[in-house]
Amino acid sequence: MKNIQSYISENKERFLNELIELLKIPSISADSAYKNDVLKTAEAIKISLEKVGCDTVEICKTDGYPIVYGEKTIDKNLPTILVYGHYDVQPPDPLELWTSPPFEPVIKKTDSHPDGAIYARGACDDKGQMYMHVKAMEFMTTTNQLPCNVKFMIEGEEEVGSANLSNFVKNNQEKLKNDVILISDTGMIANDVPSITTGLRGLSYVQVEVTGPNRDLHSGLYGGAVANPINILTKMIASLHDENNHITIPGFYDKVEELSKEERAEMAKAPFNLENYKKALDIDAVYGEEGYTTNERNSIRPTLDVNGIWGGYTGEGAKTVIASKAYAKISMRLVPHQDWEDITNLFKKHFESIAPKGVKVKVTPHHGGQGYVTPIDSIGYKAASKAYQDTFGKTPIPQRSGGSIPIVSLFEQELKSKTILMGFGLDSDAIHSPNEHFGVWNYLKGIETIPLFYKYFTELSK
Repeated sequence: MKNIQSYISENKERFLNELIELLKIPSISADSAYKNDVLKTAEAIKISLEKVGCDTVEICKTDGYPIVYGEKTIDKNLPTILVYGHYDVQPPDPLELWTSPPFEPVIKKTDSHPDGAIYARGACDDKGQMYMHVKAMEFMTTTNQLPCNVKFMIEGEEEVGSANLSNFVKNNQEKLKNDVILISDTGMIANDVPSITTGLRGLSYVQVEVTGPNRDLHSGLYGGAVANPINILTKMIASLHDENNHITIPGFYDKVEELSKEERAEMAKAPFNLENYKKALDIDAVYGEEGYTTNERNSIRPTLDVNGIWGGYTGEGAKTVIASKAYAKISMRLVPHQDWEDITNLFKKHFESIAPKGVKVKVTPHHGGQGYVTPIDSIGYKAASKAYQDTFGKTPIPQRSGGSIPIVSLFEQELKSKTILMGFGLDSDAIHSPNEHFGVWNYLKGIETIPLFYKYFTELSK
């Protein structure tokens, strides 16, 4: 595609500054204190889509945060690409672990990003990757090289489960009609090893509550005589894995797909250095389900992890109490064929059944979604592969991801469309963690590669 590199070179500083301004807005969907900031971000996205040439742009209300929709139709006989992204971000906690404030973006050089990386919450997940598509659209419209129709659907609730997206999609099928869905909310193996995500894990997220006595008790007067909810909760959680780190919930593995030796051998071809992996995380050993490699454990196998646990006194100094209640948040990453609602029910039934007498247990489901696998023989995948070949000089490796984007399976169910996951982040970009960042090189490489997907998808669709 002519002039893409020169266009990026001429506009590099502006592209970076625009993203930095977007990253300054703390659009934390999980915390209602930031409601106005989330809404402000939606308005900023609307303005950006108008500036890059969308004919129609609107902020669509939902029962939660709005969805920003934009479209440009040049010929109804040409293919239509629907771009999905999200403008909300994870909470930045714990703040003390950030090396710079999470909503004061700065560019720093790192080993993974010698050209510099933007440090800010949402830099990679997903404002930076979403904004690549906005700037790619700008290039195609400004240079008169948009080869097909395009629609944008940018939501503000992805980090809290996309609670209202399902109804929006179901109620707007004609508006959202497309030939392929394009998402950049994943990563790649390395800057010199491009890859395309072909599988996502599903998710079941729950909160558990264990209640013992009707009030906090003096641990000297009552210790050893009544059930301690914190002790009980930790024992119950520990029992959810056996000595081989196999999940002990009855029926949990019934629908888990076992990949063939041949498929596992293909996966093993992806470059991976275990020592570098451990060094990057400052650990002396990996840990997980017996019989599987690290890359298999975090992609094709289901998991159960405690994401938060609390109860009793956690302030400074000592307070000798037996807490009345203890809590934990638990997420289960699921593989294709595991239904998240079935797994949630299995968890609830099992967790309640293992509670000893003397406590009451409450399981509250939060959200979830199905896993997804996209075929590598589709027009969309072939177009993405050709685009990466042009900009990276290498054929990308198909790779399953351990992450979850629950709405991808919804899109296929409701819109009958395949999704192509063109991510440009790296595993080391610390998404959801302190010091999240996104490489300047990766951001610009995404802007360079995306227009080529449009070009090749249009050509292959003829």
